[in-house]
Amino acid sequence: MKNKPVILVLAVLASTFSSFITGVDGQPTVNRDTVILAAHEIINETTYCGLVTVDSLGQPQIRTMNPFPVKDDFVIWFATARTSRKVREIKNNQKVCVYFANHLSAKGYVNINGSATVIDDKELLVKMKRDYWDGIQGWQDRFVLIKIIPQSIEVINYKHGINNDPGTLRAPTISF
Repeated sequence: MKNKPVILVLAVLASTFSSFITGVDGQPTVNRDTVILAAHEIINETTYCGLVTVDSLGQPQIRTMNPFPVKDDFVIWFATARTSRKVREIKNNQKVCVYFANHLSAKGYVNINGSATVIDDKELLVKMKRDYWDGIQGWQDRFVLIKIIPQSIEVINYKHGINNDPGTLRAPTISF
């Protein structure tokens, strides 16, 4: 199974966090290790996600994005046109949200709130190059990277029994 090393690394990473996520009453509700594993499971099964930025009027803007594979630290990377609206919006307001879900399988969702930075580094862009960019003339000059550092992650994963709190309907959340 190709995901065994990832699962092992996730277990080690998760062990560095506290053991439980606390509920409204301060009682342990969901094991943090399970939430981290469940989040990566949904993210790894999702090709596209939603990136939410905030425009100059304070209005949220969402678009479909194809992230680079998300590693154990939940840092998210995208490539986009340097002249895109999202680049302007991130430069004005670094607060973003990334939403992962496969609605066909209805397994749950992952919502990551974080801080985004536009990275204009051609050497890094070339290292992260995707094969299909070969068909885009001058991609090295057209693209920049977006790096999102997570601040919190909210997870619902029915397979792992991670559901909304029945009283508040809030999903289990981990802060970084």
